[in-house]
Amino acid sequence: MRGTTVRKALALGVGAWLAAIPVLAQEIARPAPEAATGFVAKPAVEAAAMMVAAANPLAVQAGFDVLKEGGSAIDAAIAVQLMLNLVEPQSSGIGGGAFLLHFDAKTGRLVTYDGRETAPAEATSDLFLGADGKPLPFGEAVVGGRSVGTPGTVRLLDHVHKAHGRLPWERLFRPAIERAEQGFEVSPRLAALIASSADALRRFEPTRSYFLDAQGQPLKAGTLLRNPDFAATLRAVAANGPSAFYEGEIARDIVRTVREAPGNPGRLSEADLAAYKVAEREPVCGTYRRNRVCGMGPPSSGGIAVLQILGLLEHFNMPGLAPLSAEATHLFMEASKLAYADRNLYVADDDFVPVPVGGLLDTTYLTLRAQTIDRGRAMPEPKAGNPSWRDGSLWAPDASLEIPSTTHISIVDRDGNIVSMTTTIEGGFGSHLMVRGFLLNNELTDFSFLPEAEGRPVANRVEPGKRPRSSMAPTLVFGPDGRPRLVTGSPGGARIIGYVARSIMGVIDWKLDAARAVALPHAVTLGRTAELEEGTDAATLKPALEAMGHPVAVREQNSGLHAIEFRDGRLIGGADPRREGVAAGE
Repeated sequence: MRGTTVRKALALGVGAWLAAIPVLAQEIARPAPEAATGFVAKPAVEAAAMMVAAANPLAVQAGFDVLKEGGSAIDAAIAVQLMLNLVEPQSSGIGGGAFLLHFDAKTGRLVTYDGRETAPAEATSDLFLGADGKPLPFGEAVVGGRSVGTPGTVRLLDHVHKAHGRLPWERLFRPAIERAEQGFEVSPRLAALIASSADALRRFEPTRSYFLDAQGQPLKAGTLLRNPDFAATLRAVAANGPSAFYEGEIARDIVRTVREAPGNPGRLSEADLAAYKVAEREPVCGTYRRNRVCGMGPPSSGGIAVLQILGLLEHFNMPGLAPLSAEATHLFMEASKLAYADRNLYVADDDFVPVPVGGLLDTTYLTLRAQTIDRGRAMPEPKAGNPSWRDGSLWAPDASLEIPSTTHISIVDRDGNIVSMTTTIEGGFGSHLMVRGFLLNNELTDFSFLPEAEGRPVANRVEPGKRPRSSMAPTLVFGPDGRPRLVTGSPGGARIIGYVARSIMGVIDWKLDAARAVALPHAVTLGRTAELEEGTDAATLKPALEAMGHPVAVREQNSGLHAIEFRDGRLIGGADPRREGVAAGE
């Protein structure tokens, strides 16, 4: 009913740390469903014209205020991203990169923008090899300067604002600047993450003094945290544009911090920052049950892999199976295995490596791959297939680890323009290096540590100027009538692919609203082990899947899906109950 506040609608995830927020949205008049999860789905939020769904209520408030002032979806996305950098610093920010899909309602054009980080010009294929020629331990490689790529987010925000913005650039920085100066209360989730990363945060003075108290202990939930250094950085960029970040004092401080990182220096230079460019790319698209699904192409593997999973499952009656049945879960696992096998061999930055996108998404190829799926028995760990327009014999497979951090933003403005943006500094707290109030990414650890295997190069090996492969999968779905149907995306490292594919199936196959779709229990795989979400009904599938031959692990699943569904002329928003995000609109 009208009069619901965002805090009330999302009390499950936020708690009492957030002061009352003005009225933003109308709850759908039905009880919050549980979607057979073990999680209670956050209440679906309904709106008539515009909506923001993101990982923190303060960020959603900033974006929603921009929309109310007549700002575009891009304007709102900028305000949301900057606020997230402040209140969710471990996940994304101006020290990292992002992929953004933008749908222009007037022209009907969908464009994807690549703001992914790039490897420094001095980076070589041995970047993550020790003196013995063996790969460094992952934790040793991440913390410090070695893992830092050239940040792309500020250039991306400026690029899309020039193309699609309405409000002044400076206006979009105001909420984050004011909140950084006034302070915000540390949320329970941020406090827990600080505590779990305290040892690494202690290694460097800026993170130690910011995230730990005077006694060296992790900040507690409810602590008022100010960030005047970040406010000053934002003021500089707001006044002078991206040149204030990529040139001059801020750039020099970034480079000095990276190259002088104690014990693990990096190779970033001022020239790398000055040379960074955003790439506009065509989306990758396919059909699923007469719906058009579009995502990000290389250097992301997310769009391709989501489309492959859906294309494989098109051959099975998924709508006739219960979402948490053993058969539906088994089929999803088998389709995912095939998609990850192709991803690991073929997908990398296609400015450096020829990626057979057309062959991987070809319907005949997917039909042949689907025929290898046994309805009752798990296949051994599969090998990559043989799509057309490829030479797989050139490459060695790579299953590089991606840390499950990141964040996702979904926005629809009053004119029907849409943003789906997944943004990251890679792992929690990135490289753990902090400059002028923001954290720097550890994105280079998304490259393969080994440049070759069995005498063949790895497509995702380190090369100067190259963008590391990602699993981020911001996605738009258009219905059979060609109109927008769903905006979705998630954090979660390499598991993003499974999270996003299941959210799409939740809406299309199982007729769930956005809130119930993002609350579905997770059952995913990265290619071999079936991973079932602990504390949910998915975990009860373990015996049945093991009987089919799946190795099974029951573990926490760190998604953060934020989705907006178009239904019957209304917008329905859903925020993942595993995090403290919200959906809000009017």
